[in-house]
Amino acid sequence: MKITVCVGSSCHVKGSKAVVDTFKRLIEEKNLQDKIELGGTFCLGKCQDGVCLEIEGKVYSVTGETAEKFFEEEVMGAL
Repeated sequence: MKITVCVGSSCHVKGSKAVVDTFKRLIEEKNLQDKIELGGTFCLGKCQDGVCLEIEGKVYSVTGETAEKFFEEEVMGAL
């Protein structure tokens, strides 16, 4: 599974670093390095939606506060 987090200016200001840090930590804690590829991009075209990320062609909006719950529900549920 590839997860691409927007790190462009709008998402950066809205907390993309916190989302990336949370995902990195969870991937490591759950030993999912061989199942999840975490990457970045400069824009997913939905700047108004906050920190955007893409999984399997679908764009989601998360925050630093919702990143862990999103990971547990959406990412773990799709593996």
